[in-house]
Amino acid sequence: MKNTVRVINIDSLQDAELAMAQLGAHTSGISIMKEKALFKVLKIKGISSPAANILKQEVLSLGGEAATAHGVINCSVERSDILVFATLKQLSGLIEKLKQHPFGLKELANNLQLSIFNYQLIPAPLKIGNREFGFGEKTFIMGILNVTPDSFSDGGRFLDADRAAEQAEKLVNEGADILDIGGESTRPGAYPVSADEEIRRILPVIKWIRANLPVPISVDTRKASVAETALNAGADMVNDVSGLRFDPKMAGVIAKHNKPVCIMHCQGDPKTMQENPFYSDIISEITDSLEESIEIAKNAGILCEKIIIDPGIGFGKTVADNLEIIKHLKEFRVLGRPIMIGPSRKSYIGALLGKKEDNRVAGTAAAVAVAISNGADIIRVHDVAEMLDITEITDAITRRQDHGKEKSEK
Repeated sequence: MKNTVRVINIDSLQDAELAMAQLGAHTSGISIMKEKALFKVLKIKGISSPAANILKQEVLSLGGEAATAHGVINCSVERSDILVFATLKQLSGLIEKLKQHPFGLKELANNLQLSIFNYQLIPAPLKIGNREFGFGEKTFIMGILNVTPDSFSDGGRFLDADRAAEQAEKLVNEGADILDIGGESTRPGAYPVSADEEIRRILPVIKWIRANLPVPISVDTRKASVAETALNAGADMVNDVSGLRFDPKMAGVIAKHNKPVCIMHCQGDPKTMQENPFYSDIISEITDSLEESIEIAKNAGILCEKIIIDPGIGFGKTVADNLEIIKHLKEFRVLGRPIMIGPSRKSYIGALLGKKEDNRVAGTAAAVAVAISNGADIIRVHDVAEMLDITEITDAITRRQDHGKEKSEK
């Protein structure tokens, strides 16, 4: 009999449990061993050399490894990023050891513990409007409806209220779980519009949807007065591309209405954001920025469980930046919040394929499939019917074990 060797991919504790259960391992053994089966590489920014030396020695003592800048060993550099290579079991031991040390390592231990917990966490269900969104079970679709003359893909198509209503109904019939209504273009180079004009564009559409369609409504705006008006008219959440930074009153308005919010990362503003965007470490920098936006929300009284995050594809990013975000999307799970991503028809697809906006459906589909595989909970798209097929197949592949477990438990 041939001894076939497989290199298997284990991404979660559930994967580890299933792999061992298939061998016939005892449940008590699975419980003991599963954390040893899950290997992680953690990147920690800006550790002092004394702290980095201690951390390295402690992780080595547990059988893991750590990489630092060369000058850490003799403290010839003041600070260094550090990579830690360890199993979950080893990381648990490392955290307990670091809590006993000085040089800020106790605080680092707490941060490590929270980040690892959040990374493995499936966010709690979130109620948007009258619908509960159970994350981890399926990917949800936010349909885009821009009531603008100058949005990059559908600008001018739905300025008329009747046409906007028809499009809203079409998107819902195609399978949109949420409708995102925007009255100000945030495409690269776009000029801002007044709050009054934004309200004039979106208000009739929101009122019509609320009266005629049983779908949660998101308002895509950076302005507190627009959000206030939209929420009073029946909108169920706010999608703020500035991450609550453009208008200092925005977070307070959302908190007052006790509504969910999606906070997005954007480097700069729409008018100038594509003028030579630059990052030294894009995933870390976006994570830090989103964490700051979460703090803005929480300090204003927005409950953490009502926050969704979006890394902001195309908002102050190069083509390479956008690809990096999609490839490493799962890393944003350390923030513990549902992840939304908007890859639809954007210029990075055009740059790669040489196609205009209306011919980027297949390119969008590829990005959506990879994004879901890498942790997206909500996709924001123009082409709902096509992307529904993509989400259902990708969910069937990537979430099949969760679904199987769910059915057996019921």
